[in-house]
Amino acid sequence: MIPAYESRKKEFFVEWKNSVHVPPHLHEAMELVYVTSGTLEFGIGPELYHMEEGDFAIVFPNVIHHYQVWGGRENRAIYVFVDAAAFPAYVNELWKFRPVYPVLCRDSLHDDVANSMKALAERNENNEMLARAYVQMILAHVFSEMDMMEKDTSDRDDIVYKSVEYVAKNFREDITLEKMAKELGVGKYVLSRMFSKTFHCNFSKYVNGIRLNYAAAILENSKELITNLCLECGFESQRTFNRVFKEKYKMTPREYRNRMSWYRMQKD
Repeated sequence: MIPAYESRKKEFFVEWKNSVHVPPHLHEAMELVYVTSGTLEFGIGPELYHMEEGDFAIVFPNVIHHYQVWGGRENRAIYVFVDAAAFPAYVNELWKFRPVYPVLCRDSLHDDVANSMKALAERNENNEMLARAYVQMILAHVFSEMDMMEKDTSDRDDIVYKSVEYVAKNFREDITLEKMAKELGVGKYVLSRMFSKTFHCNFSKYVNGIRLNYAAAILENSKELITNLCLECGFESQRTFNRVFKEKYKMTPREYRNRMSWYRMQKD
């Protein structure tokens, strides 16, 4: 999935894919998740929510979240990214509030939500009007069935929030721990300890994780040359890109693209 902190050119971006570990990130898009097989661990802040097949979750704009996948079976989900500005009736609420409990379990999930998520995954990409109707229906159920709470604006002054936001905005560039610390106005070693304590990895591994998630989404949804993609994602060379990609996905970028193409043909 594409974790970049940016306004999308498209109102909708949909992926139906194998779920993978995704480090903490945030973006301006609203994110809808529907588990179609296996399980998914969905985290917001310090809270981790276990999701089973048929469960639905929503992430409001600018909320730090992450995913974890455990177990050897196939874990797949539909991920829908939506430009909140496309829904003026809800945009103020989407920016000001967030759900107290962001998951609707299968037993309590309305059929309209499940069917709309499946329809979005299978839709003709040229039919934006129909896609908007599906999302409108989902949001109607979200705001009628989920309790809301105000977002804690003090989070924006938190070093964790600032760090996640900074990486999301700059991961395509040649960023370093030193440069980031200077721009955020904190000590290099303070920042290093924060990554180790909060994300359980060093700065370099965290940044590469964000880059790899972005690369995987591009591989799945475009025919862009891999030689161009590695530079676009912020890697210094194709050799480095291939190495870290294979470490995470256990296959080369080309093999990953072929595998995802096969899944897409099976779905069709």
